[in-house]
Amino acid sequence: MLLTILQTIPDHRRAQSRQFDLAHLVLFTILAIASGATSYRKIQTFIKTHFAVLQKHYGIHWKRIPAYATVRYIIHGIDSAALEKAFRQHAATLITAKTQRHISLDGKTIRRSFDHFQDQTAIQVFSALMTQDEIILAHEVITGNKTNEIPVAQTFIKELGLESCVFTLDAMHCQKKR
Repeated sequence: MLLTILQTIPDHRRAQSRQFDLAHLVLFTILAIASGATSYRKIQTFIKTHFAVLQKHYGIHWKRIPAYATVRYIIHGIDSAALEKAFRQHAATLITAKTQRHISLDGKTIRRSFDHFQDQTAIQVFSALMTQDEIILAHEVITGNKTNEIPVAQTFIKELGLESCVFTLDAMHCQKKR
């Protein structure tokens, strides 16, 4: 299911340089990061270590594994908005109506992300977390100039189809419109 959704991400490479399928490489990168990889070299090591299993299970026909520089080039070129859209599509498939879902909506300020010299406020990341399964359904960066948590939370509820869920939110979300 995730692989099918990842195939919707547009490939930024020329047709001649597409030796490694983008969707598979992104999926393997996700698996590597979930397994503890913290660098491009470690992602390549993960693919190298599990190459036979990945080939068999996912039916890839790569003649060799990609170099870490190739992994870096491909990952850096991915459109982040398209990747986020793909993750949100996958998250929507995880939400089922048959059980009561508990969703935690919360924003966190990233430490030391402000810049006094550029007059930039701290960056805040707002996330929607499905608490039972510990899965982040969506996240969005909020800057001080753009908006606050309230409209982002309302957008998440509508876009992800979470209307029938139970939510935990900060007290600021209890405000009434005047």
